[in-house]
Amino acid sequence: MPKPSKTRRLTVLMNGELVGYWTMGPQARHKFQYSEEWLTNPGSRPISLSMPLRPADAPYQGDRVEAFFDNLLPDSVEIRRRIQSRFGAASTRAFDLLTQIGRDCVGALQLLTPDAIPDDIERITSEPLTEAGVAKLLREATTAPKLGQREDDAFRISLAGAQEKTALLRHDGQWHRPNGATPTTHIFKLPLGKVGDMQADLSTSVENEWLCAQIARAYGLNVANCDIAQFKDQQVLIVERFDRKPSPDHTWWLRLPLEDMCQATGTPPEQRYESDGGPGVSEIMSVLLGARNAHSDRRAFFKAQVLFWMLCAPDGHAKNFSVFIEPKGRYSSSPLYDIISAYPIVGTGANQLAPQRVRLAMAVSGKNKHYRWSMIIRRHFSETARMCDMSSEVNDVIDELVEVTPQVIRKIMTLLPEGFPASVAEPIIAGLSDAAKKLSIQ
Repeated sequence: MPKPSKTRRLTVLMNGELVGYWTMGPQARHKFQYSEEWLTNPGSRPISLSMPLRPADAPYQGDRVEAFFDNLLPDSVEIRRRIQSRFGAASTRAFDLLTQIGRDCVGALQLLTPDAIPDDIERITSEPLTEAGVAKLLREATTAPKLGQREDDAFRISLAGAQEKTALLRHDGQWHRPNGATPTTHIFKLPLGKVGDMQADLSTSVENEWLCAQIARAYGLNVANCDIAQFKDQQVLIVERFDRKPSPDHTWWLRLPLEDMCQATGTPPEQRYESDGGPGVSEIMSVLLGARNAHSDRRAFFKAQVLFWMLCAPDGHAKNFSVFIEPKGRYSSSPLYDIISAYPIVGTGANQLAPQRVRLAMAVSGKNKHYRWSMIIRRHFSETARMCDMSSEVNDVIDELVEVTPQVIRKIMTLLPEGFPASVAEPIIAGLSDAAKKLSIQ
């Protein structure tokens, strides 16, 4: 009797259309091939800049395939284990987890077993949730299922990142749990709690991220829309998904192709920080040279790097910058997201982060790479800009940030809701003001 095949395959779809196949063979060898029908589709595009369109008989193989799909999953090993337990996955490897939860990923792709191809793409199927129902889902997002219990088969989503989160559909003015092929439209992010070896308290991460988003927007950067919400005992940051849009007749939701800079460069998620081997400023600036709006995208990305330093935002790694993938391989930058300031936890006391220990996710460069936040000065940004062929614009970018900072702070103060924690607002506003003063020194 022949031995059963050890090769497994997932069908890769984009808004109901067959894109290709992801295969895992013996010894966990990964392969991705585009389908013939996708290659002749007028709206075809690559799933990644790291895997341009090419004939079905020339599949991509190896690390770049695994890295692309692995980046669709949460970074945290603990969260991956919880997903494995909740859905009964065979392991925490990307293929096994996405076999269970690849129905609704970041971007436009759906990863499904051959027997699970949806036939309800162009309609909304969902169930409305009460406030208590949303709160229950949020509580369950941070807990493993009881022994012998498995998650409802109708609701399986994959969201990348290190933070506890879930996602829901906004429909007819109410929160819904989507079913079948219907996508989620909003991400619900829970407080981070205690983080790191020093157990720094980021229980106010919801307010922190909301405030940083408002600040970035006030400086003229394109940022994902977000709001703070309360569902019974559960506080969340609700982020509007920019990889979703309604169909022209508003009867169903389209998924928009998107990938982060780890995926675009073929980098595995564990190397998302530059110091761990991931892309840095110059690598991403090089990618953006090919963007549809290369000049404005590169300027905005560089401006974001300076602002992240001003905000003492240490988590601006390659997975927190993305591009929309457009037909025939064109691409453009997405809005910014996932900005959190370390100012509220920087200090010399217990459970605080000493200023000299704060490191940026991407270095600013000159003769040497500079990661340490407290040691970075304006000249380092100028040297980085020179390496990225942006010398002629760097002073304008920095001077503009410095000049508008007082106006930005005044605007932000008017946006703060009643009861907003001073422990978040005061250190971030003060730190921003101090950073602008430091940058004003040539």
